[in-house]
Amino acid sequence: MTAQEFDLFATRIRGKLTAMAGRFVRISGMAEEAEDFVQEALTTLWRMLEKGYPVRDAEAMAVRITKIRCIDHYRRQHLHRQPLQEDRMEGALPATQGIEQSEAERLRTRLFARLSPSDRTLLTLRGEEGLSLDEIAAATGRPKGSIKAALSMARKQLLTYLKEER
Repeated sequence: MTAQEFDLFATRIRGKLTAMAGRFVRISGMAEEAEDFVQEALTTLWRMLEKGYPVRDAEAMAVRITKIRCIDHYRRQHLHRQPLQEDRMEGALPATQGIEQSEAERLRTRLFARLSPSDRTLLTLRGEEGLSLDEIAAATGRPKGSIKAALSMARKQLLTYLKEER
């Protein structure tokens, strides 16, 4: 990949990477800027390409490197924790809350298993990954209107399945 091709690629994918890193920054409560993680990831990818590292899918590799950069930084920040003074931990979840969370996750897994693979993918991209309709359209190659309709139908189907479960 030439420098000009990489610049075009970086321009095209920067928004997706920044959105992903921004979600990580918000969730983790870090003070760093998402753009810093994206810049580090793109620099790393460029160095890999310069050294001849075989990259089949540059976009997937950029996403992976960005995730790794975010997680590494988060781990480095939390390495210096204070040891507990007592054996007792304050603020732990009550046992019932943990059980309810695991039951909710099992229910979600059962309901999602009944959906078609494409509906599961769309719901995951929208709900868990937090991608916009435009980003999903770009990732899947489907029209935005089609994705919107498919998401709506999948949500309705999930509600139907949920009513059947209860």
